Amino acid sequence: MMLRQDQQIVAGLVPAGARVLDVGCNTGELLAWLAANKGVDARGLEISQDGVNACVRKGLSVVQGDADTDLADYPDQAFDVAILSQTLQATYEPKTVLQQLARIGKRVIVSFPNFGHWRTRYGLLVHGRMPVNPSLPHTWFETPNIHLCTIKDFLDLCADLDLQVVHGAMLNPQQQLLKGVATQLRLANLLAAQAVFAVQAKPSRLPT
Repeated sequence: MMLRQDQQIVAGLVPAGARVLDVGCNTGELLAWLAANKGVDARGLEISQDGVNACVRKGLSVVQGDADTDLADYPDQAFDVAILSQTLQATYEPKTVLQQLARIGKRVIVSFPNFGHWRTRYGLLVHGRMPVNPSLPHTWFETPNIHLCTIKDFLDLCADLDLQVVHGAMLNPQQQLLKGVATQLRLANLLAAQAVFAVQAKPSRLPT
């Protein structure tokens, strides 16, 4: 089973044997890989019944549910890692979703397309149309994305929620890792097509 590059980065941030909740797990490729290769206690939440069915066929413990409404039912610190892979931008309440995940997971791994990439900015400026590219493959009237953000926007949200960033990785449109000076925030916000961040609640904000 081959994972996308962003999924490989996410998988590399998950400790072996961890209790994992993958929110928006789609058809379960990442979750199945983690169960098979890292021995995690793999659980999933997926809004699509077709996605849930595909996960169940893989032998995964996945329930149908909506990240916007159902995360409140999970207890505090129930998981070592909560994953939100290419899903944040498709939620109605991304701030609430991230806040809930930081409550129920000791660490949260989030990946998303970066709307601040220079080609996206250029396309809007020159052509005046919403971008369609490998990171944003849907036309504006078909896209599931309703709250697109930039890397700066995401980091501002983390600061607002008092979450600390413990790891960050950015990918260019060719799915290659940005390195060196290109990882500095200003350049990364221009050059990265996708971003992966691991965040967690600061000790003072953890539930008691």
